[in-house]
Parts: sequence; C-alpha cells; structure tokens
Amino acid sequence: MKKIYWITPIIFTTIILFLATDCKKDEPAKIPLLSTSSITEITTTTAACGGDITSDGGTTITSRGVCWRAVVANPTIADSKTVDGTGTGQFVSSINGLNSGVTYHVKAYATNSVGTAFGDDITFTTASSGTISDVDGNIYNTVIIGTQIWMKENLKTINYNDGTSIPLVTVNAVWTELNTPGYCWYNNDSATYNSIYGALYNWFAVDAASNGGKNVCPANWHIPTYTEWKTLTTHLGGLSVAGGKLKETGTTHWLSPNTGATNESGFTALPGGFRYRDGKYDAVGYWGQWWSSTEEPTGIVWFSNVYYADARASRNGANKRDGLSVRCLKDN
Repeated sequence: MKKIYWITPIIFTTIILFLATDCKKDEPAKIPLLSTSSITEITTTTAACGGDITSDGGTTITSRGVCWRAVVANPTIADSKTVDGTGTGQFVSSINGLNSGVTYHVKAYATNSVGTAFGDDITFTTASSGTISDVDGNIYNTVIIGTQIWMKENLKTINYNDGTSIPLVTVNAVWTELNTPGYCWYNNDSATYNSIYGALYNWFAVDAASNGGKNVCPANWHIPTYTEWKTLTTHLGGLSVAGGKLKETGTTHWLSPNTGATNESGFTALPGGFRYRDGKYDAVGYWGQWWSSTEEPTGIVWFSNVYYADARASRNGANKRDGLSVRCLKDN
C-alpha cells in the first residue's frame, strides 16, 4: 500500500511564496520608467521642469534630472543637464543659462545600473527680449520677468518724455538745497559713467506730483511702486536670494566677490552708486539702488537695492534729496 503525503495549507502557501520570490530574484533588472513634467516659470534665460519616476526597474536610481538642447529634438545626458538627486518619485529641476526667444527640447531622465531612461520630449520657447528708446534716443534692452517687463539698463535720459529738460546739478551746495527736480552723473563725470551706469536722479525728478505731472520714463513706462518691486523679488524667490538673481555676473562692474550673482533673471543689475543729500558721491561698484514711486507719510521714499557682498535684495527708505538710479517698468 502506497503512502499518501498530505501538504497542509500553511506549507503549501510557504512553498508558493518561496518559488515566487526565487523567480523574482532571477528576474533581470530593467531601465526605469518615468515621465517628463510640464514646463513652468519660463523667462528669457530660465525655466522649471522635472519628472516623475514610477519604477526604478528593480535596482536603485543613482541619478536623475532633465536634459535639454536648442532646436533639435530628443536631447540626451550628453547635452546640457541637471542632476537632481536619486530615487523614485517626483522631482523638480531648474534650467538655467538659456538664450531668449529660442525653442528648446527637454526630457526627464533617470539612471540605474542597467542604463538611462528618458521621459517624453517636451518643447518650450524662452521669452524674448526687446528694446525701448527714450525721448533722447537712448536705446535700452528689456526683459520679461514673470508678468513684468523691465528695462535691463539704468535710465540715462536728461529730458522728460514730453521733451522738457531735467536740470543738471553739479554743485554740492545747490544739490543739498533742492526741492525741485535734478539729475547728475556720478562724480560729475558723464564720459566715464553715463553709458554704463546711467544718471542719478533726485526724488523730485521722478515724482509726478513734484515735477508737474511729467514722466521721466519713456511713454507707456513708469517708475515702479513698492508693490511692483516686491512682485519682482517674490517671483525670484524672495529677498534672501533675489539680489544674486538680479545682479550682473563677474567683477567687470561689481567689486569682488559679487556674492551669489547669477543674473538668471536677465535684469542685469549694475552698481551705479548714489549721491548723498549733501551732494557727495559714493558706492559705485558696491551698491545698485533704484527709486520706487511709493512715499510714506513720514516723507521717506522706498527704494530697492542690491549689494556686491550679498546675494540678498533689500528695500529701504531714502531722503528725497538723495540721487539714485532708475529702472523703468512697462505699464500693464
């Protein structure tokens, strides 16, 4: 008589699980599965993208990010790329160093021990820079930052946009007593400072209520309000980092170390210095300072500034007799 061997349910389940696990161990790893995220925050030189890795292919993701190139489809990691950590899930990438008005192809990628996989090819076009001229015929480059269009250069006009002249004031004693519009060149040296840093204007020159309703900016442009400056710095990540994103890179115009300067906004902030209310000049190379149109009840006027040794931007109050730079903002 043959013996009959019974397998209990527990033993049977254990055997099945063992076989399934053993088969899984023998299953070869594959490249990851992922998708490319939508493009956001497009400026003239930057954009944001990223990806979502839904499977690591059975082995660890060792590198992930996005890769891109201009015009030509299907970029690879041999082209420009970011490196944004490891592992599966969603990630966000910041794309920098782009050219304005150019169409780019971008893909998310993920790498494991088997190889590199890519998400869909997505295209986007960076914002275009333009130009604007003032009543004197000076031409300024412009830049789109978020929802705003800014001049990329400091204003240098010596006339209001209706052709009325702004008084040039070189004598310190006269500047000190002004309650009317005035402008100057740093150190009274137009040849050295005009083309690079623009003019310095007192408050009475830029305030329509003080100058008879005139506009120092080109037609359809204006002196930014405190709120409009805040919109700019908020878009760039807040005051703690906005200064670096606004400043021109290098030390051609800024003194070393020009901390944190990337100019990724395209604003190209320059350190034009300022003129004190007593007429003395100071801080070219150190500070860039620009009027707002917002006055407090105390008589102090808000201005925005950036500094050579800091990546931050800040907003402070100036005396109306101070001489500061001007950046014009396009009307909505």
